[in-house]
Amino acid sequence: MLRVFLVEDDQSMVDVLLELLPLTDDVECVGFATEEVAAVTWLVTHRDQWDLAIVDLMLSEGSGLRVLSSCRVHAGHQRMVVLSNHVTRDTTRRCIDLGADATFDKATGCEKLLAYCRNLARKQAA
Repeated sequence: MLRVFLVEDDQSMVDVLLELLPLTDDVECVGFATEEVAAVTWLVTHRDQWDLAIVDLMLSEGSGLRVLSSCRVHAGHQRMVVLSNHVTRDTTRRCIDLGADATFDKATGCEKLLAYCRNLARKQAA
């Protein structure tokens, strides 16, 4: 089972992801945080309880960039991706430099994100 943790402050987006992620075989959401400090605290103190963190860049308090930076040292099987309205070539480069494995645009990349989750779940099951 691919365990996903969401870092997202838009409740409607959280609701959409909580609805879509379980439709992907072997994927479950283990929790979410709406602000930087709560996200970093959970990800660091629960290091063995997540496989994928999906991080928005703009949070109600703090920044998704700092979440990436704070959690860049993680287990080899763990992945961090960005799902944001602010994905550009420059922000993608910055996110990758801070430890993100991929970036997805909220407006156009949800299907790609779900495909990414499916691929990770398959690799994990193998």
